Amino acid sequence: MRAFSITKYKGALHEINAPEPTVGEADVLVQIKAAGLNQLDEKIRVGEFKQILPYQLPLILGNDLAGTVIAVGPKVRSFKIGDDVYGRPDEDRIGTFAERISVAEADLALKPTSIIMAEAGALPLVALTAWQALVVEGNLKRGQKVLVHAGSGGVGSIAIQLAKHLGATVATTASGANADFVRELGADIVIDYRTQDFEKEVHGYDLVLDSLGGKNLEKSLRVLRRGGKVIGIAGPPDPDFAAAAGLNGVLRLGVAALSSGIRRQAKKLGVTYSFLFMRASGDQLREITALIENGAIRPVVGQVHPFNDAAKALGALEKGGIRGKVVLTNA
Repeated sequence: MRAFSITKYKGALHEINAPEPTVGEADVLVQIKAAGLNQLDEKIRVGEFKQILPYQLPLILGNDLAGTVIAVGPKVRSFKIGDDVYGRPDEDRIGTFAERISVAEADLALKPTSIIMAEAGALPLVALTAWQALVVEGNLKRGQKVLVHAGSGGVGSIAIQLAKHLGATVATTASGANADFVRELGADIVIDYRTQDFEKEVHGYDLVLDSLGGKNLEKSLRVLRRGGKVIGIAGPPDPDFAAAAGLNGVLRLGVAALSSGIRRQAKKLGVTYSFLFMRASGDQLREITALIENGAIRPVVGQVHPFNDAAKALGALEKGGIRGKVVLTNA
């Protein structure tokens, strides 16, 4: 089976002949037709998360898939051979830059009928991230105010649409060239990050979704009302994440130290900071599917590359400046 893997951190993506996936009793074997690329793939490649995601190398990258079911385990009830599906494999079973993958039944959903494979392959990780940030963790309500950073990117472009569907006032940061684009997605307030300081433009917000980290995260704390919350997807990880991930005592102490500074700043301001590392969920994808089918959310695909050009596609992602997602297709 053809696949693309790394043999060392910070190493290049190489094509390999990988063994065929093993299909467990509750697994679904999928012939991959499209695989979205995510910033997470690049972070894994350079080893940024190797302490909390200790993958064994060589490692096939890829966290998004859309494709067709070609086999099912004996305990699978929700899918049959021939079904078109999409999903994000569990973090322990990534590897969608391949011709086939075995995925737990619980992590898949039927592909929305109103979109093509490339669009479906762009959605799972970013849509689940937006859902878990805004709906599950952020509990965003109608009439509240949310700031979504990097609104033209993969997560941001979906989060704006979801927040608008939930009835929130949505502010976002984007380049001037993408201002009209993010307004079309539903942004009420657009802040040009190149010429404006978002900290001076918005205040009293209920929620911030931060995908950038660093100084951007620190400034985001200061645009919240008391009791508001920043959800960060770029880190640093926090103790709640460490506990949920089942990290050992030493790693838990290390994680607590990494986020101690930002958590202290948040406490002084009367706000909270939470790190989100999205989890696979077929049930949540089915909720998202309903929003896609009724037109509340549309996928945003900035570039499509053939499967053979996986390394080139990852390089394009690293350079940035792409609206929405980069997707590999394997017709």
